[in-house]
Amino acid sequence: MKKLCIYLLFGVLSSPAWALESADQERLTAIQQSWAHIQYELPAEQRAAAFEKLAAQASAFTQSRQSVAEAWIWSGIVTSSWAGAQGGLGALGKVKVARTDLEKAMALDPNALQGSAYTSLAALYDRVPGWPVGFGDAEKAEQLLKQGLQLNPTGIDSLYFWGDHLYRQGRYAEAKAALLKALQAPPRPGRETADTGRRQEIQALLGEVNKKIN
Repeated sequence: MKKLCIYLLFGVLSSPAWALESADQERLTAIQQSWAHIQYELPAEQRAAAFEKLAAQASAFTQSRQSVAEAWIWSGIVTSSWAGAQGGLGALGKVKVARTDLEKAMALDPNALQGSAYTSLAALYDRVPGWPVGFGDAEKAEQLLKQGLQLNPTGIDSLYFWGDHLYRQGRYAEAKAALLKALQAPPRPGRETADTGRRQEIQALLGEVNKKIN
């Protein structure tokens, strides 16, 4: 059983949620920044415990603000990251919870955070094993990724995960084009750590793509 490669996912939000109330925005920003610190600055062996604590905060956000799609998006992102840090079959339950959270966000507001729920959910479908172990589905992932790109065609995350999907499908020239475009994505104010980490992931994936092309 290969390890669930969920941890790459997240930080998929490409812009701040200006429509949120100020208190909600502060909670969202705190969760985003904590996620980036855990994902990109903590040693790998410390991430699962740190994500577990952050998942509790994100869940509390959804319970106190059940109509806020952005809260559900980040609950799904953090739970998925926790699953990825944990790895193995034990992570599947968390991944299913994350899927439910992201679907809840889409039901509330599919356009929230420039369609980030689509991209986050697509990444799950791309990385989770397929039936009978999990719910992975490359066709479903592609459909969701395209919807996310319609809402955020220049976002670093929507383009990165589109490029990653194309790479997984053996569409290397298309993957390279998407990843190069992702590197040109505008910076996200307040999310410098996440942007730096994502660009490193893009560069690493470009290296793998170039090996296939050359």
